Amino acid sequence: MPRNEGSTSARSSRRSFLRGLGVATGTLALTGCDALSQAPWFRKILFFDEQVTRRVQRAILGQSDLAREYTEDDLSPAFRANGSTSIDDPDYQAMVANGFADWKLKLDGLVENPGEFSLADLRGMPSRTQITRHDCVEGWSCIGKWKGVQLSHLLEQANLKPDARYLVFHCADTLYGQALYYESIGLEDAFHPQTILAYEMNDETLTVPHGAPLRVRIERQLGYKMAKYIMRIEAVESFDHLYGGKGGFWEDRGYEWYGGI
Repeated sequence: MPRNEGSTSARSSRRSFLRGLGVATGTLALTGCDALSQAPWFRKILFFDEQVTRRVQRAILGQSDLAREYTEDDLSPAFRANGSTSIDDPDYQAMVANGFADWKLKLDGLVENPGEFSLADLRGMPSRTQITRHDCVEGWSCIGKWKGVQLSHLLEQANLKPDARYLVFHCADTLYGQALYYESIGLEDAFHPQTILAYEMNDETLTVPHGAPLRVRIERQLGYKMAKYIMRIEAVESFDHLYGGKGGFWEDRGYEWYGGI
């Protein structure tokens, strides 16, 4: 499995520094109070932190540079399942019962060729396998092996319209009984070669706790960006009209939109 070892010590230091910033700001927003996370001065701090994170990463990594890839000897003995680990929705449970034979991924929004893809359709497309490290904003990490179709492959078929700027992942899970989970990324990350729609983990079909039938892997960003239980991918010009308008479930609650590592 290829490795990208350039500037290893600098990259490691940068990861630790940026993860620390994410933990500090995210924890303060979520454990302080909702009023704090909505305060104008606090939102300015979070926005500045996000811009620093993004600029630092772009300065160190090129647009197509890969996150480090590992070998099977490096795989974690157990890969922690974060966020939602089960869904009570009857429709989802019915899909689980029949092995997701009736599930389809919808790709629409600002595209010339919207479409729907079954799990069999996705498995029939060219795949990419990668062993990478999952870094959680809470401070823990795991190394896992992922297989799936590159998101860029679907986007090339869909043919994005000129005003498309972001991709939004609409998910099946309702986290903590609050709202449906969703996430979004810019096109630079959407077309990155390591951004895949994974249907296998560690050589086995993706399980429910890890986001079956499909989750996205965005290897140069933190774990909360890796949306699970994906039902729909929507190309949009802006996400101001979606939910809290910040581009993701956790972003609406104070996290950075750009979770680069």
